[in-house]
Amino acid sequence: MVATNQTSLQPASFLLLGMEGLEDLHTWLSIPFCLMYVATLLGNFALLFVIVTERSLHEPMYLFLAMLAVADLILSSSTVPKALSIFWSLSNEMSFHACLTQMFFTHFSFIVESTVLLAMAFDRYVAICNPLQYATVFTHSVIMKIGVAAIARSFCVMFPTIFLLQRLLYCGHSIMPHTYCEHMAIARLACSDISVNIWYGFATTLLCPGLDVVLIGVSYSLILRAVFRLSSKEAQVKAVGTCSSHACVILMFYVPAFFSFFTLRFGHNVPHHVHILLANLYVLLPPMLNPIVYSVKNKLIREKVSQILFRTRKLW
Repeated sequence: MVATNQTSLQPASFLLLGMEGLEDLHTWLSIPFCLMYVATLLGNFALLFVIVTERSLHEPMYLFLAMLAVADLILSSSTVPKALSIFWSLSNEMSFHACLTQMFFTHFSFIVESTVLLAMAFDRYVAICNPLQYATVFTHSVIMKIGVAAIARSFCVMFPTIFLLQRLLYCGHSIMPHTYCEHMAIARLACSDISVNIWYGFATTLLCPGLDVVLIGVSYSLILRAVFRLSSKEAQVKAVGTCSSHACVILMFYVPAFFSFFTLRFGHNVPHHVHILLANLYVLLPPMLNPIVYSVKNKLIREKVSQILFRTRKLW
């Protein structure tokens, strides 16, 4: 009797179906997934290497970029390898505890990245609106504390979801129409009441990335007001240029994520495979594009990458 209760409480494993309804296209879908993941690894590792090895880049903005690159690597590496395994018919099974671990690190890295983007918005606000105080506000110790705070915040938000999922009865339901494990995808397999999971997920979304978006919007409103008060047109263009790459990254990160979140909860007429595509979009697209955007937009990073590539060619 004990064994039966334990089995119904926690299934031994989940069977992930991938893109349900698009099974015939799995091999073709794996091609852009694989290429985007390789580009993510190369771009973010290259960005990290440049920032770590070049002492001139040990400045607040670039240290935040390094944090962003680490979060991007965790976010994509938590999900894409398993998705490729499903697409290539290597393995579509995942143990219950492995599924919870994947869920934790996927959402954990997302919240860390959201927190870092908020810190970067504040960094740009101080740099443009209070440039004389910038060096005293953003010291290395402050940046380290921000990094620790981002990790602590994400851990405190995501750790309870493990217990919220473990307490549910699954009644033998173990087939998940998804490419990776996420909080609500697991909870919807339960045969018991999941209202606590729904409300906790909704509250944490509003109070973490939702609140971050509001504060980022406030920061940029103050930045734009300060920029338009500048007398020099050249100074205005320069100030907007320093924020343009960050604004692009914010749009790439939040738009797919919130679109996926609200479509999953309120878009009942949207086909299920569209939900899954959207859920994969926000773990694939921003990690791949972030290093590209910053390399193109930031002259100093572009120069350092060019110098390293030139040295490598000389060695060969």
